[in-house]
Amino acid sequence: MVHYIEVEKLAFHYQDEPVLENISFEVDPEDFVMLTGENGAAKTTLLRNILGLLKPSRGSVRLSPVNRSGEKLVVGYVSQQIASFNTGFPSTVLELVQSGRYQRGKWFKRLDKDDKEHVRRSLESVGMWEMRNRKIGELSGGQKQRIAIARVFAADPDLFILDEPTTGMDVQAREEFYNLLRHNCMEHGKGILMVTHDHEEIRHYASKHIELVRKEDSPWRCFSMDSCKELSKPHS
Repeated sequence: MVHYIEVEKLAFHYQDEPVLENISFEVDPEDFVMLTGENGAAKTTLLRNILGLLKPSRGSVRLSPVNRSGEKLVVGYVSQQIASFNTGFPSTVLELVQSGRYQRGKWFKRLDKDDKEHVRRSLESVGMWEMRNRKIGELSGGQKQRIAIARVFAADPDLFILDEPTTGMDVQAREEFYNLLRHNCMEHGKGILMVTHDHEEIRHYASKHIELVRKEDSPWRCFSMDSCKELSKPHS
């Protein structure tokens, strides 16, 4: 069985100060994993190690080169920095989300009917289809977050890595988003690793829960895993 993410005994230090210690877990196809911890618990730092943006001090991180069908693994990442699009950003909502399709080998090719339908469904799924011709810079922070998510869905990734993606969403929008993720996980075999503060809200959708906790004997803000808990299998 292919593991989309394999983390083994990971430790990460900023200079000589320990930040993460003894982190081990896997994310497989059909896994919906929520990652929680108090503010400052280095959750984003862990994601950056997984994505290769930071290098572990010890241990290892491996992203599978292929999906479960043996094709190249496509990763969709939504960061916390989405709202930083400035007001002069020239693209429209539609253009930005369409650019997600180019990750599927469409560079320098015209998008076909299937591509355009995928983009439409992605925008509709986050309630932004009616705003498709608006300029990015005219949107609120929450709206920018939604189109960033739509762009990831348009790319149709095998693995979603999401850093607090529901920032700026109301309760109904969050519920629709969690249902959409669960559908992609259970019906299409996607793997999902999501940082969230809303662990009680999302636990009914997720299949695993990883919690980062402060090490009691650490003089620094160093965090380790409490456990990787299997949750009740969500129903479709």
